[in-house]
Amino acid sequence: MTSLVPRSGVVDRMGVRVDDAGGPGDADPAVLLGIALRRNPRRAQLLVSRVLGKHVPTDPRLVRGAGLLLGGRVADALDGVPARPLPVADLHAAVDGDRAAATRLHSGAEPGAVARAGRLARDVLVLSFAETATGLGHCVAEALHADHLHSTRRQVPGHVAAGGFTEEHSHATDHMLLPGDPDLLRDGRPLVLVDDELSTGRTALNTIAALHRIAPRPRYVLAALVDSRPDPRALVDAVAGLGARLDVVSLARATVTLPADLADRAARLRAALGGEPAAPPGTGTPAAGTPVAEHVRLDVLGWPAGLPVGGRHGFRGADHDRLGTALPAMAGRLAAATGLRREERLLVLGTEELMALPLRLAQTVADAGHDVAFSTTTRSPAVVVDEPGYALTSGITFPAHDDPADGPGPRFAYNLGRAGDRPWDHVLVVVDPPADGVGLRTGLLAALAPHSTRITVVTTP
Repeated sequence: MTSLVPRSGVVDRMGVRVDDAGGPGDADPAVLLGIALRRNPRRAQLLVSRVLGKHVPTDPRLVRGAGLLLGGRVADALDGVPARPLPVADLHAAVDGDRAAATRLHSGAEPGAVARAGRLARDVLVLSFAETATGLGHCVAEALHADHLHSTRRQVPGHVAAGGFTEEHSHATDHMLLPGDPDLLRDGRPLVLVDDELSTGRTALNTIAALHRIAPRPRYVLAALVDSRPDPRALVDAVAGLGARLDVVSLARATVTLPADLADRAARLRAALGGEPAAPPGTGTPAAGTPVAEHVRLDVLGWPAGLPVGGRHGFRGADHDRLGTALPAMAGRLAAATGLRREERLLVLGTEELMALPLRLAQTVADAGHDVAFSTTTRSPAVVVDEPGYALTSGITFPAHDDPADGPGPRFAYNLGRAGDRPWDHVLVVVDPPADGVGLRTGLLAALAPHSTRITVVTTP
């Protein structure tokens, strides 16, 4: 086999190797993935998705299209039929920047097109993992017309945790489940777990074991963009030991080979490279020249009354239709209120767990003919290196701005532009009310200032 992921000097020195392990009709992991170096002693390598919209600004139609395609593969697993081949040519071309391919991919994966192809709503609960997979899980749930709940690392007044689990390799390990209706987790129907990448399956097993103690059920499906588990049977057998069935689906399968001394190599590289994302100059006040951010509230632009913003407390199957119906007019009013122009280079930037709604706004604005990329901020600390083939060539860092339960801590956004690059014409930063305060202006907005001519803060209900 040949290592497929684009190489860089840093990746070569890490010694991490990724090979294609998929079958006919699967995507190529070389197209879906890049590699970076984590600032995390628990795991050195960071597999960076090019279709997720987390670390890499991406055409939102590609991001949503990939999520809907993954939902289609979940539907096939639930129905007990072979996974339908992916539109690999358009998927690969869209990753390479072909907008026409992104449009075709997105149109073909739309729930209406899927329904015409014979897939119907599934009575399942989709559970996705914060922070990286919250938007992906929403897309999978939309494809299935199913209920969606995502884990969270934010405590919310008035909501008591109905469960929790640990993500051992993560820099932030504890997840909580805060459904508005506790019965959402207790009804025994099939549970679909969604993550961006499967490396060992331990997080999924922790989650299944914890939930199985609360509400046993006979069926689970685990879905990810890329599955790189070294032993595909181990997780299936472990769940069978609980008395349940598990199916695992993905868009691509990869084999990841790690050198025995990877931890030592990574430590030496981190010491040699530095590569800290840039921080805004000064503290407590915006940097000199920071654009004065405009503010727009979605509740005055036609947000449907009672519609959840996302899946932190649950998003029902019928809510997908309500959001889809409201989005075109609401996005049009957003464009008018913020003065968006089609010739502008626009970035829609979500914030940590808030991925699904910014993605849908970005995708709807892109469908209207605007030049849009989508990305989100993250908790993930990683090394930035400006070299060809390396996945994270630039980055910014700033303090948390939503008063998180585990303390302020640094936050990051990657690949927004290197020194000397043309700045974005306009950045829409999408936040919910707890994240819209002084810390936003002195932190994230100040760090964004060198990368954008205009900044608008879009606040959800």
